[in-house]
Parts: sequence; structure tokens; C-alpha cells
Amino acid sequence: MSDYKNKFIEFMVDCNVLKFGDFVTKSGRQTPFFINTGFYTSGKDLIGLGEYYARAINEKFGLDFDILFGPAYKGIPLSVATSMQISTLYNKEIKYSSNRKEVKDHGDKGILLGSPIKDGDKVLIIEDVTTAGTSIAETLPIIKAQADVEVVGLIVSVDRMEKGQGDKSALSEIKEKYGFDVYPIVTMQQVIDHLYNKPYKGQIIIDDEIKERIDKYYEQYGAK
Repeated sequence: MSDYKNKFIEFMVDCNVLKFGDFVTKSGRQTPFFINTGFYTSGKDLIGLGEYYARAINEKFGLDFDILFGPAYKGIPLSVATSMQISTLYNKEIKYSSNRKEVKDHGDKGILLGSPIKDGDKVLIIEDVTTAGTSIAETLPIIKAQADVEVVGLIVSVDRMEKGQGDKSALSEIKEKYGFDVYPIVTMQQVIDHLYNKPYKGQIIIDDEIKERIDKYYEQYGAK
């Protein structure tokens, strides 16, 4: 596994973004692990996060696209931080765009923040985590309503590797349904491999008890 991926896993732990315990996902599933990018709260956090996304985007998609679209609300800082780091690391100017939850009818009117979207643009969507594909179904109509564009793919921080609407993973379902590539910075299997019973800063993040709970979760919700 690439060194930046290992460092990203540790970065999530350091920022308290990757947690283990009892949680409920947006899709209503009770889960023993949770990834919440809302806990990236400082400028240093966002610089690091943008760098990891930028490296993964360059590795998986390349930089031949025009707009980095981050759905409201968590996608807004993701698109901003990542477009800045793409500029810094690769000297490539990618515009960022996000949607408002409510259409603004005065001043800077419309549903978009950041760059407008125009005919012919290539758009890459950036999100934190996709569990059941719910958010992408809400996001695509917003993008498509703006102009005749090509959506080149979706980048997320972590592939939870669980069922979407059927037995396949949410990321696989999105790829099949919409016809564009979907990649994570890391998968949960990579997270487990890196942290299970291995001390990090004097602490075992995933011990036997947590690993057993994760295994039971995947028995029910793991993608086929």
C-alpha cells in the first residue's frame, strides 16, 4: 500500500475522524466504526486532508478535469481544500464548486457556490464517505441541471466496503448505475490491516473486541 495511504489512516486517527464504538449511519445502519470529516477543524487539518485527496485524485483520475464539485455541506471544505492542494502540488488550476441547500435569490444568485458550471465541463465529485449511494442520487441532478457536462468520477475518503441498495458495494452500484469511476483514498480493509493489533502512539486502535464487532457488521452488511 502506498505510504501516503498509511499516513492518511493515521491522520484520520489523529484528527478523531475515524472512530470505533456505536454509531448510526445516514442510511440508518448501526455500525461499530464511523468516519466523520466534520472533525477536520483547523487550517492544518484541511491542508493535510486536501493533500491526501489531491494525491489520490492524481493517482486514480489524473488531472484532466475542470470542476471539483463538493456537495453541501461537508463537500464544501473538501472541494476548497483539495483544489488548493492540487494547485500547490501539481501546479494545476482546478475550479471548485458546491451547491447551496437553498437557492439564493439576491446578490450572487442561484444554487451554486464557487465556480459556475458550463457546457462541456468535466466534473469530478468529492465526498467524505458513501454508505448506500443516497447522497450521489441527490447530487447528480443538481450538477446536470446546470449544464451539459461530463461527470468523470467520484472520489471519497474511505470505502466502507458494505452493501448499497443490493448485495454489491455502494461504490460498485454507483459505478454501474451512472457509468463513471469511483475511488476511495483507502478502503476499510486497508484501515483494518494497518491498525489491527498494531500499536499506534502507544495505543491499539483496533483490538480483538473491536475487530470481532467489525467482522459481525460485515457478516450482515458486507458487500458480496
